[in-house]
Amino acid sequence: MGKVAKQSIQTTIFSYLGVVIGYVNVLWLYPYALDASQLGTFRTIQDLGLLFVPFAQLGVGHGITRFFPQLRSNQSAFLSYGLAFSMVGFTLVSTIFLGFKTQIIELFAVNSPEVIDFFGVVLLITLFSLLSSILDAYSRSYVKVAVPTLMREVFLRLLTGILVGAYLLKWISFPQVMQGLVAVYGFAFLGVLVYLLWLGVLKFDFSWNTFPKGFRTSFIQFSLITFLATAASTLIMKIDSIMVSSMISLEANAIYTIAFSMALVIELPRRAISQVVMPVIADHFAKGNHEEINKLYKQISNRQLYICLLLFIGIWTNLDALYYFIPNRDIYEAGKYVVVLIGLGKLFDVVFSVNGEILIFSKHFRFNLIATIGMSILIIGLNYLLIPIYGIEGAAIASVAVMFLFNLVKYLFLKIKLGFEPFSYETLKIIFVGVIAFAPAYYIPLDLSPITNIILTSLLVFGLYLLFSRLLGVGSEEWEWVKNRIKKSGS
Repeated sequence: MGKVAKQSIQTTIFSYLGVVIGYVNVLWLYPYALDASQLGTFRTIQDLGLLFVPFAQLGVGHGITRFFPQLRSNQSAFLSYGLAFSMVGFTLVSTIFLGFKTQIIELFAVNSPEVIDFFGVVLLITLFSLLSSILDAYSRSYVKVAVPTLMREVFLRLLTGILVGAYLLKWISFPQVMQGLVAVYGFAFLGVLVYLLWLGVLKFDFSWNTFPKGFRTSFIQFSLITFLATAASTLIMKIDSIMVSSMISLEANAIYTIAFSMALVIELPRRAISQVVMPVIADHFAKGNHEEINKLYKQISNRQLYICLLLFIGIWTNLDALYYFIPNRDIYEAGKYVVVLIGLGKLFDVVFSVNGEILIFSKHFRFNLIATIGMSILIIGLNYLLIPIYGIEGAAIASVAVMFLFNLVKYLFLKIKLGFEPFSYETLKIIFVGVIAFAPAYYIPLDLSPITNIILTSLLVFGLYLLFSRLLGVGSEEWEWVKNRIKKSGS
């Protein structure tokens, strides 16, 4: 776990730097520069482009991570092979998208017709995001995750903010903003490309006949199976936003998007740890170290929950004050309950630990496919059922329900098949500490300025969280690690 923590520290820093930029973008710049309809269009086009990425990737990203440890040479040929395979997937996705363009247009024609004007941008976003994801996976196999994270979390958001800022200053028109998204995703891809060239690991070798016997067949079979699971998982994450646009309006999606973005902060530690832990899990499975995997499973669950629960409480108790700083907040405050619901769903992801990553790299990876496809069908059905009744809260309820059920199914499967268990008495103590820290901060009213409210409430939450953590012996490993890092930096 120490290796994972050490490798993930830079990734976490870059992720939270991205959060700061993202908060400025999503909570101030976008609502200030764009009207609700434009903001809905801006996010819907990006969500559509990113939704197609796993379908085009054909599972190559996870395939590289899983099979990379089996190669002592020919890594460059492996990358070239993976890129070529994914470009076949992109060609198929593009053909299907263009073939069914009329039907896709009909989905948005009534409630969100503005989206139709920018469908040409979708496939280009998909292409550059696809290439970036393959290079990310290749870099991750060398346990080099920090710079790709910098490109994805910081550079991409910074360029997007500059693009919208140029529109605010009336240097460009809104159609040019949408076209500029292509350049933004293209520059992010070039950043990772240049980094791998600088490392000296990016070479294009097409001698694919040098792979071990049966390697290509195993790689393709695994990639195609995991591609469906990854695609369905992305569908679970993105479909609610797209369905809100098509079933309600672009304005509703703008409200939903801002609320969803606020809740995403809660899972950033999980995302940072997951990037580093995937090759570690793959390596342990390759060596048959199941005990080490189970140990990681439990440790990561507690560590993630301890950190992410504090973030969830901090956001919930400061929600009114946070919305105060959003331009046109009278419009966007309608998403408050979405923040809480999606945040709760992210906590389910956190506490159930890296169950998806373990499944993907185990011999039971096919089950992940079945479970993910089942849940993607379920979330589409729940959205169709709940959005007409509850609006954007209905989409959030559907997401929370699916997040919980999805994790529960994977947890039960791993427990039955491999005997893995992420929960312990420590889990209950962390939850208890969270409840104690939340209640006073939420129910004690503070009628002060928003900034003062945020400062005092955050200090109260953090103080209570730390106090009861120490009293109950919760989070001792985390604080010990922090102290050691401080001592090392000072020496």
